[in-house]
Amino acid sequence: MNSNDHLDDVPDAKVHGELIDGRTIEELADYVAAGRTPADPAIDSSPASRQAMANLARLTELTAAGLVRQAREEPSRDEAWISALLSSIRLELDEGRDIPISHPDPVLRLTLSESAVRGLIRRLGDTAGGIVVGRCSLDGDVSDPGALIRIEMTCAIRFGLPIEPTLEVVREHIRSGLARHTELAVGAIDITVDDVYPAKEEPR
Repeated sequence: MNSNDHLDDVPDAKVHGELIDGRTIEELADYVAAGRTPADPAIDSSPASRQAMANLARLTELTAAGLVRQAREEPSRDEAWISALLSSIRLELDEGRDIPISHPDPVLRLTLSESAVRGLIRRLGDTAGGIVVGRCSLDGDVSDPGALIRIEMTCAIRFGLPIEPTLEVVREHIRSGLARHTELAVGAIDITVDDVYPAKEEPR
């Protein structure tokens, strides 16, 4: 038996190649940009699509103003950066391994999908302040309760922030969030900064 009591966006749909429940990531991005209007029930009822749109909306919120400015100066570089992030989002929608959750009733087998946990890590990293998460993976036997795992991530950091203090805040934010929503035994959280993004323009 599977349960999504901890997370409300565990994908139950398969991702085939470039399609997420029959839609490309670009189509979902357009739907988000249009404010999800007119409403498309086929998209809104798909957990995999909702998770992808949540990632896309967060990316837009974090970087929109700065990316527009940067695109004028370095259009090819900016396009590559966004393409890499979209590719990471696509990959994370593959359900991956089952991660068990304990239950008082030994007959019940509750699990989270690895995809849902990667999505949670992405949201925790993005909301910690100052970074946008790129790739994310879980290294270790996530199916064995109590087995130590390592989280490997890449990210872009906002220009002007001190790297080590910012990443330490991110690590603690991820640890506390995973402790609340999962039973994973998290060891190292390895974060590689592979890009810098400009700060948001101040409103005039």
